[in-house]
Amino acid sequence: MVSPLPALNVAAPAIELADWTHTMQRSVLRQMLAVVSRPGILSFAGGLPAPDLFPTADYSRALAQVLATDRGALQYGPPFAPLKAHIVRLMAERGVDCAPEQVFLTTGAQQALDVLTRLLLDDGGQVLLEEIVYTGIRQVVAPYRPRVLPVSTDLATGIEVEDVIDYLDGGARPAFLYIIPDAHNPLGVSLSQAKRRRLADVAVAYNLPILEDDPYGFLSYDGQCLPPVRAHNDSHVFYVGSFSKIMAPALRLGWLIAPEALLPKLTVIKEAGDLESSALTQRAVAAYLDGGHLPAHLARLNEEYRCRRDTMLAAMTRHFPEGVFWTTPRAGMFIWVTLPEHVDAGALLETAIERERVAFIPGQAFAQPGTAAANTMRLNFSNCCLADIEAGIERLGRVIGEVAGGG
Repeated sequence: MVSPLPALNVAAPAIELADWTHTMQRSVLRQMLAVVSRPGILSFAGGLPAPDLFPTADYSRALAQVLATDRGALQYGPPFAPLKAHIVRLMAERGVDCAPEQVFLTTGAQQALDVLTRLLLDDGGQVLLEEIVYTGIRQVVAPYRPRVLPVSTDLATGIEVEDVIDYLDGGARPAFLYIIPDAHNPLGVSLSQAKRRRLADVAVAYNLPILEDDPYGFLSYDGQCLPPVRAHNDSHVFYVGSFSKIMAPALRLGWLIAPEALLPKLTVIKEAGDLESSALTQRAVAAYLDGGHLPAHLARLNEEYRCRRDTMLAAMTRHFPEGVFWTTPRAGMFIWVTLPEHVDAGALLETAIERERVAFIPGQAFAQPGTAAANTMRLNFSNCCLADIEAGIERLGRVIGEVAGGG
């Protein structure tokens, strides 16, 4: 006998969602990008690489070769061993000694952060994050409703390691510390050599895992970037790398370096999300690397981005009023600007868009709750041509001068 269904009201009942979704919010940064990317807006807002510098021709040939010769390219399959071997060689260029058995391929660096968080963080656990931090890591940890332990950052040398030690000495037991060693997003600062070594020692002394997110480590404009923290510690540092900034974001291909014993658990976690990263993309990127194209491509990126950075810095010197300060990044894509205390960057953005058709990201979008960053902004220099950088900074300088002068 078929049991009768419960009587339905006129309106269908609302589906019950998991508790954590009731406080879920889309990244403020992503919401802002939808506004500041409107047609006609000269935007320094997005964290975008330059599309005119994508290795389109060489990658197209590599992709065509794979499709023509590799029957496994469109099939399910294990991680592509030749690509892992290439990553081992790339890591050696960053000063990191690792084996293919320690390389774990991911669908972009964001997935690497996700699987590591799922590996390490319990519901309600503690995490160490900087007061001003990449919004992607906040989205990753949000479902676990962690207790965030905020750490300050020196704009010249990076995260304040002694703040980390103070938490640990005070009894905190965080699941991990998250860092960007080079070209911090959004602050633009790179960790000093002394702090890299200090963090490597702290990780072992306090049994503290470190998630080292290094998407910009190959983009260096004033000499080679320092080796990452993983170069000084292979037991507690999980290194995360990506092809998004050095080739193209749409590849959605990244990697992490982890102790070999943990790769089976990482595999199970990843399989729950997407089974595997694209076999086609893995093979095409490997074929591109087989062709030996990356060194010349990186040299071109570094030269062009250095020029764009220098153009923006020079224009800021000419057009920004006194009382405005900024970082000078050695790598990456971002400049962090500190305005006079009475200037609200959120209100300034509205004025800049309406009056001068120029956009940026207010720094408060990256701030932990309770962290004051209302008078700060992030500027991206990688995605605009030199003429647009000159024009955009001149326009932005006019707005800042008007607003700052009114305080």
